[in-house]
Amino acid sequence: MTIRIPRYTLEGVKDAEVSVHPFSTDDGLGLNLTRFHRADCDDVVLLVHGLTSSSDLFIMPEHRNLASHLLDTGFTDVWAVAFRMSNRFPYDSETHRYTLDDIAGQDHPAALRELRRHVGDRRVHIVAHCLGSLSLMMSLFAGQLPGLASVTCNSVALTPRVPPWSRTKLRYGPPLLEYVAGIESLDPSFADSPPLTRTWALARLVDVTHRECDVSACHMLSFMWGSGHPAMYEHANLLAETHERMGDLCGAGGTYYYRHVSKMVRAGHAVKCDPRDPRYRDLPDDYLADAAQVTTPILLLTGDRNRVFTDSNIVCHQVLSQIVPGLAELEILPGYGHVDPIVGQHAYADVFPRISQFLKRQAA
Repeated sequence: MTIRIPRYTLEGVKDAEVSVHPFSTDDGLGLNLTRFHRADCDDVVLLVHGLTSSSDLFIMPEHRNLASHLLDTGFTDVWAVAFRMSNRFPYDSETHRYTLDDIAGQDHPAALRELRRHVGDRRVHIVAHCLGSLSLMMSLFAGQLPGLASVTCNSVALTPRVPPWSRTKLRYGPPLLEYVAGIESLDPSFADSPPLTRTWALARLVDVTHRECDVSACHMLSFMWGSGHPAMYEHANLLAETHERMGDLCGAGGTYYYRHVSKMVRAGHAVKCDPRDPRYRDLPDDYLADAAQVTTPILLLTGDRNRVFTDSNIVCHQVLSQIVPGLAELEILPGYGHVDPIVGQHAYADVFPRISQFLKRQAA
């Protein structure tokens, strides 16, 4: 397959000064923020990716991307974080035991501190996706992110819900892969492994069960995330170039995070992975315990064809409306799935204006 778009390119954002700002977490990881700056403004936007993806979701050159939309609509200082889930780093595909508590307690607070070092006390809005959204909300509701002007969450927030087949995969997949198959991370590019290896065989097995297209990486992503053919998006919502490079946009990831997600799915909302671990003593066992104290405006987005986190944000809106009426708004996106609200070819018209309009209301 010919790679039409360079991997990790920054060419999708035009007419902006691009700079990279490294920072470190207290548990010893080097992360970074990328800034797309046209002019200083009172309202700064931070973009947060999900598991196995990266800031590339927001700066894709093949269509009008979210970073460019925000820059063009008056938010002239846009940042994107690369935290430990980013496929731009090796951390997630290495052997590890990280949980979403690590990200909520380490990555997001450190990113906000570094951001504040550059922008001072200007209003900061966050737009987050997938497990970046879930962990970001955990951090916010744990009191780790003071002073945010708003948060926008795509697909999932504090009440993760998944299809029945996904629930089974979350519960039994990690131990079967790790202890039986000897596979500790999943890569949508497994089909490119040497023939007859375990990873090659897994990709071929997944291909047999997915006949909806001829892109093996697309099949693997459905295996890794959700339940459907495909699971993560509607094919019709993607440009051909985007469909071909989904394996680059959503790369390799470790399976350990699935254990924490599985625990939260069974609990019905965000909870700590191991309440006995002293490293997380500053985080709540139940992330909804102090929800009544949160005042940050929240926009919950979800596609009505979400086959990864189904109606998670609909349920989250119901729960938050009972605890803090008026705190959260809900936008259901007709014809969209899990990630196509970000990477879809028409998201600039169908989705992005809903985000920027919400941001403008909070900036008024």
